Amino acid sequence: MKVVMIKDVKGTGRANTVVEVKDGYAINFLFPRKAAVPATGDAVKRAESMMKQFAERKELDNKLIADRLSALAEERIVFLKKANEKGHLYDAVDAKEIAEKVQLPVDAISIEKPFKEVGTFEVPVAYGENFGKITIIVEAE
Repeated sequence: MKVVMIKDVKGTGRANTVVEVKDGYAINFLFPRKAAVPATGDAVKRAESMMKQFAERKELDNKLIADRLSALAEERIVFLKKANEKGHLYDAVDAKEIAEKVQLPVDAISIEKPFKEVGTFEVPVAYGENFGKITIIVEAE
């Protein structure tokens, strides 16, 4: 039976794709969980339209992120945090906080562990085909 996937299902298919599955699997698993619908003409057209919109949005996002990365390459991002006399921070600087400050998706920031000391750090950024580094400076208040 051909179905149009509404949600991503591991081992079966991604959202907005048409896949061939066994009748029992579709009727007993996919349909009750609202993970798929039968592949009627309207459902297939809607899925193709959604895939086209998704591709256009992803292309635009990649362009915007590439522009943002090139702008951030020359900038230095400063974080002011409370620290003790030895330069150890009371509250670490993590990927989520960096992403908010530089206006990039959290999954684009790739650090092994949060920064817990005062200093200057190079943070690698990778999102899709876009790669770069940003410099952050952690200073004590």
